[in-house]
Formats: sequence, structure tokens, C-alpha cells
Amino acid sequence: MRRDIYTDFRGYDELNVTPLLDLAWTLLVVFIIVVTAAVQGIKVNLPKASSSPSLAKPRTKAITLLENGQIYLDAYPVTLTELENRLRQYKAADPELPVVIKGDERIYYQRVIDVLDMMQRLEITQLGLVTQKLVK
Repeated sequence: MRRDIYTDFRGYDELNVTPLLDLAWTLLVVFIIVVTAAVQGIKVNLPKASSSPSLAKPRTKAITLLENGQIYLDAYPVTLTELENRLRQYKAADPELPVVIKGDERIYYQRVIDVLDMMQRLEITQLGLVTQKLVK
């Protein structure tokens, strides 16, 4: 008996989509898990360490020099002598006291030099000058 070569290799009338559906469901589950985990701002009830507020204060002191000559230490207006006295107290409590100076662009340069000289007398070495990034 002779066999026909085309009868052994006949085409399929239907396509088995079960493996494709398994793959689609797996990808969908992975996508949902990854997107849910990547979303920022998920509300979580964090555990509390203690009911007492933290006693740690920010270490860095900010000196602000305004155009009208007013000096601020953090958010409090001070004179140059008051500033020196307060910084001396802070320096005694923390020898590595970091200080930043924020000066208005229209102040007299001598005002900044006066503050820098005072910082040198107090031996405050961790000093920063705050500037704004130049936008082109």
C-alpha cells in the first residue's frame, strides 16, 4: 500500500491557545505586582518608637543677611554682637558647628566680610555660602 506524502503532514484546523493564555495571565499578574509595588506614596502605618518627641535639634545654623542690613540667625532677628554671642554659645556646645550664610545679592559686601571675620574669631570652620543655581 502506498501512502500519500501529503496525508501525513496535513494542517491543523484549530490552534491550541491554552499556552498563550497561560503566558498572558502570568504576564498580567507580574505587571500588576510590579506596578503596585512601584507606586510611590503607598500609605503604611509605621510603628512608633516612643511617644516622646525627638529632642535632637537641627545642628546647622543659618545666618541670613537682608538688603536693609537686618541679620537673622535661623528665623530670629539679631544684631552683629548678639549673633556673635549666640554663635559662641552654640560653638561651646558643639565644636563642629556647621553654619551657612544666605545673603541677598544686593547687600554691601562689607556686611558679609564682617560676618566672616566674626566666624573666624569664633573659629567656626564648617561654613557654607548659599547660592541659587543660575538658570540659562
